Amino acid sequence: MAQSQAQTTVDTTVANGPNPTTQSPTTQSEGIGSPLPPTGDFMHMLSDENRQIIHRLCTEPVPHMDHPDLHRAKADVELFGVAAKLSPSDGFRFEPPKEITAGRISPATRAPTLTGNQEKQLFLRLNLTRMKICNILNRYTDRPLTPKAARTLIAWGDWELKVREQVVELNMPLVLAMAKRTRLSNIDFNEMISEGNMALLRSVDKFDCGRGFKFSTYACRAILKSFSRVAMKASRYRGTFPVEYDPSIEKSDHVETQRAQVESDCIVELKDIIEANAASLSDVEKTVILERFALAPKASEVPTPKTLEQVGTIIGVTKERVRQIQNKALKKIRHALENGYLAAG
Repeated sequence: MAQSQAQTTVDTTVANGPNPTTQSPTTQSEGIGSPLPPTGDFMHMLSDENRQIIHRLCTEPVPHMDHPDLHRAKADVELFGVAAKLSPSDGFRFEPPKEITAGRISPATRAPTLTGNQEKQLFLRLNLTRMKICNILNRYTDRPLTPKAARTLIAWGDWELKVREQVVELNMPLVLAMAKRTRLSNIDFNEMISEGNMALLRSVDKFDCGRGFKFSTYACRAILKSFSRVAMKASRYRGTFPVEYDPSIEKSDHVETQRAQVESDCIVELKDIIEANAASLSDVEKTVILERFALAPKASEVPTPKTLEQVGTIIGVTKERVRQIQNKALKKIRHALENGYLAAG
């Protein structure tokens, strides 16, 4: 029942916000085939990092969300602050772009976050790099890349990785924030974080900044849906593979047992303090404590604590005066208990 309620909570929360499934990113798979890596000695002269970039871009889809700003004549200069020209010092990299720095702290995640314009610029950067990559790959469908095209492809791939890394790093706190707000009793917290991270990566690929939504709105809904999916998967698994009750994997009650033992020992010590008058109680104070908390009932009576008014009738004072005497006596007993049993423990 608790699992069902948690599932309902997640699904209700997910019901609002932009729908992640309505996005339709464009990839280089629109071509008939895939480009081939450069031939000859060119691949052998590449570093391991550059070879990995070439292999990834030639074998994996590179989705991008189209936007009118990506088709401007100097889109690279407008978005990155520098022209996309290969650096003379490194023939496989563009000049370093202008940095986008988070300027405020998010009240939800208490982590650095971007303004709306900064976020839009960052996603336009990401989609520009991917559009350029797709253009190169589509021009070389089913034929090897030339060394010049490979250099440019590596440079765009390097920019794409760095921008994507920045987007993910700035939004990682969203996963933890959503996981803390979700109550799924039978799902491991680390598993939730893992599913949320995967949902965040998918959201980065499919987010369309041209729709006017903040990325956090879009990503949080996708993260919550991933929690819903993992809860349903766990529920189906338990239904398919039921297990018998195993006491060894039940939650230990050691802390509760230890606490109960301490309370029992304190009660015994309290009675000893009162009987030996180790707290230096007056006769009136001792009577008030014994009657108020039923510590010394008669053999024929059921231990029943008396009210302030009943104790006042016994000793001949008002109930307010009984309260004052009780508080003074308890203070003395607490001091004796702290200096005796609790100090020794």
